[in-house]
Amino acid sequence: MKIDLRSDTLTKPTPAMLEFMMKAEVGDDVYKEDPSVNELERRIADMFGMDSALYFPTGSMTNQAAIKIHTQPGEQLIADAYAHVYNYEGGGVSFNSGVSCKLLSGNRGMITASQVEEAINPPDFYHSPLTTLVCLENTTNKGGGACYNFEEIKRIKNVCDHHGLGFHLDGARLWNAMIAKNENPKDYGQVFDTISVCLSKGLGAPMGSVLVGKQQFMDKAIRVRKILGGGMRQVGYMAAAGIYALDHHLDRMRIDHQRAKALGNVLERMDVVASVEPIDTNIVIFNLSDSPSKQRFIDQLSEKQITISDMGQGKLRIVTHLDYSESHHEHFLMFLQGFR
Repeated sequence: MKIDLRSDTLTKPTPAMLEFMMKAEVGDDVYKEDPSVNELERRIADMFGMDSALYFPTGSMTNQAAIKIHTQPGEQLIADAYAHVYNYEGGGVSFNSGVSCKLLSGNRGMITASQVEEAINPPDFYHSPLTTLVCLENTTNKGGGACYNFEEIKRIKNVCDHHGLGFHLDGARLWNAMIAKNENPKDYGQVFDTISVCLSKGLGAPMGSVLVGKQQFMDKAIRVRKILGGGMRQVGYMAAAGIYALDHHLDRMRIDHQRAKALGNVLERMDVVASVEPIDTNIVIFNLSDSPSKQRFIDQLSEKQITISDMGQGKLRIVTHLDYSESHHEHFLMFLQGFR
């Protein structure tokens, strides 16, 4: 039995999703004439109570477009040191927008309003970059699927408003956060200027992310998407996968969270494991102890065809997802419980 828990991006469309995709009505999305894309964008805009939304091929492009919309070359954004926009988007912040990042040391990828306040460069001090944007990530990828306290997000919003800063959310796994904390997407829409949400992670679609936001920013988004090469034609087949996922795969994320916590509970009792980071959603990050059984554990994972991510220096990552079935889960738990 092969079990791949490197990422929730590894999921494949279910038979029902594929059937729904093949029946999609399509057109030319560059002309905004693809009815399935238009329906997906309308649904997500309505979900967040935002003015409009725009479908992108990838989450990185969605974030990069948002940064481009909010900033000018030579300016600076504030983000946590773990931020995806800084660590995992190929240096796009500097390449695409000519913007630098002021990185803050938060807690598991999450920063506070007081940290943001202290990090803002004085606007009249022309020797330093002009601070114009704050980027948050929820859940945090490198932070192990941690979820922001929404009250802290509102406090950061107040800081942004006071200083005239843009406020963008990298919500690649925002669905997970909202399910885990029973939050309302419209609350997020009231706080952020722009939000990116991903369809190809927990929701299980084969591709796509959506940027949603206030009209003053979204008016610029389609031009920036074109500049970045994100114009697509009969992409309604893919958008239909997102529509299907919103209807069928959203609530089931609770199962991914439950399985992640069950794995964490077993890992915490294993001698070969030094520590397990707190588990809020579907990501489990744990550290192996410096013991003789360390290499044996890694070797046996490979022998059992169980694939997880090696983050280096004894740190490993598990991500539960749609294609990680109950039989997979029982098999993996049995392996962990039987390891000596």
